[in-house]
Amino acid sequence: MSEQFSRTERLFGKKAMEHLAQAKVAVFGIGGVGGHALEALVRSGIGSIDIVDNDKICLSNLNRQIITTHRTLGQYKVDAAEERMKEINPDVVIYKHQVFFLPETADQFDFSRYDYVVDAIDTVAGKIELAIRAQQAGVPIISSMGAGNKIDPTAFEVADIYETSVCPLAKVMRRELKKRGVKGLKVVYSKEEALTPIDFDTVSEGMPESERENCEENKETGSRRRQIPGSNAFVPSVAGLIMAGEVIKDLIDFGQ
Repeated sequence: MSEQFSRTERLFGKKAMEHLAQAKVAVFGIGGVGGHALEALVRSGIGSIDIVDNDKICLSNLNRQIITTHRTLGQYKVDAAEERMKEINPDVVIYKHQVFFLPETADQFDFSRYDYVVDAIDTVAGKIELAIRAQQAGVPIISSMGAGNKIDPTAFEVADIYETSVCPLAKVMRRELKKRGVKGLKVVYSKEEALTPIDFDTVSEGMPESERENCEENKETGSRRRQIPGSNAFVPSVAGLIMAGEVIKDLIDFGQ
């Protein structure tokens, strides 16, 4: 029994830990949700992980993104994440993809390599493409719905996308996935009504112009977002941890 994972092995057993060590998981998006999912997967003994993101770390990430410290400001998230994961488990294999996942970049990924896919990206087009590619490859996937502008970490549920309600992002995903013949998608979502964020221009007073531009721009589409969502340290993190828990339990058939 590896001392590092001995507490986990006491719950799941030796064979399960061996299976996790051989598993290959892809985490798309390593921000507030995906970063916590990634770290929980590494701490659980997953042996090989692809991490996919093209963002750099900025000051506004500090309130919720686990890979973000003042030391990592300005680094690409995939670089900061790899370093942190190696500090947690030097044996974990990390494959970095410094790219935003979108329909036009999807061919860069061979989904048949993965045992599980974690979708923690923001764009609807990317999320739909991930669901389609995973279904085509027969790979299980779990997708995060909206976590912005919410303050109740206890409100999250795990469900099939067609069983969701309230969440505006889930509504769009239901409609678009149905059009494309996607039969199901496991998601983490919240029925909490989103708050209306305070005007970004008000909260950004005194912020350096370069930082304000970096945070205002939606780098996945190259366009300005209409409204920057509010967030906190305790809602995205819970969504990410729930996702990681579902991945681990599914991979070892725990409770089946």
